[in-house]
Amino acid sequence: MSLWKKFLANVELRRIVVLLSIIAVLFLAKKMMSIILLTFIFTFLVLQLVKFVRRWIKIPAPLIVIIVYALTIFLLYSAVTKYLPVIAEQTMKMIDSVYKFYQNPDYNTNQVFKWLNSYIKTSDLMHQFKGGISVAFGYLTSIGTMGVTFFLSLILSFFFTVESQRMFKFSRLFLTSDYAWFFQDIYFFAQKFVNTFGVVIEAQVFIAMVNTVITTIFLSIMKMPQLPSLAIMIFLLSMIPVAGVIISCVPLALIGYSVGGIQYVAYILILIVVIHALEAYVLNPQFMSSRTKLPIFYTFVVLLVGERMFGTWGLIVGIPIFTFFLDILGVKSISSEKEKLKSAKN
Repeated sequence: MSLWKKFLANVELRRIVVLLSIIAVLFLAKKMMSIILLTFIFTFLVLQLVKFVRRWIKIPAPLIVIIVYALTIFLLYSAVTKYLPVIAEQTMKMIDSVYKFYQNPDYNTNQVFKWLNSYIKTSDLMHQFKGGISVAFGYLTSIGTMGVTFFLSLILSFFFTVESQRMFKFSRLFLTSDYAWFFQDIYFFAQKFVNTFGVVIEAQVFIAMVNTVITTIFLSIMKMPQLPSLAIMIFLLSMIPVAGVIISCVPLALIGYSVGGIQYVAYILILIVVIHALEAYVLNPQFMSSRTKLPIFYTFVVLLVGERMFGTWGLIVGIPIFTFFLDILGVKSISSEKEKLKSAKN
């Protein structure tokens, strides 16, 4: 038997080589990682939604996909046209309020403000201002880049899901090709990762729902306007672990300023801090632990390490990757819903 045939016959060694090859390709494509992950997340969520709808209503899957993406685009359009003008207006009002306060004739009677004024005059304010402008420009550029990434991922996931049956049929051809062993091993790893990712997404949906309910209740007590729209925005942002709560702070604070002034801004900041602590230290470990059947200590450590190593994406994919390797190493397997049903019948 030749060395090549021995390698193909050794399934464990072969799969290790394939897994290392996948990791190497992903590392080389790290600049496209946001597009890859967002496309995967959008595709997974839409396919799961299609399966759920078709359990109750037997309508064509492409029609469900078109309705979902049309509704998504409508909500995004409404958010941009409705909230961006409000945010811009409230930002200008805040700047105008600060300017008027500074120009107040009674301003110089306060010794503290006199000291601040002298400090501003003697400090290198222009250099700091230029640095602040460059930082702000960097943030705007990153927001624009993320917008393009989001749009491309949405388009790619749409084309995949609207032709999902054709995609699956075509992709199965690789499993019977001349190098079928290679694609069969890729399919093996992909199936396990999808199973673990599905469990984590389910947990994140629960976390987003809890965040949305708590925040919406407090916003209703504060008599904030347009609560349904704000609730949708909070839910969508809460799908981003930890960071989503912080991102939602900006529009909520600006809208709160228009309703109750600085006092409402302080209330919202306190609320965001409490929700952030609740999500980071209670909801994430508890829900992730209950869904993945991992000890809370392991779940919390993985979230901390994932955030340190990969930022926000580490919070999203850290648990799936950890449970994926546990499954691969034979430490603990996470079965899919189909496998659970089969075992229950047996």
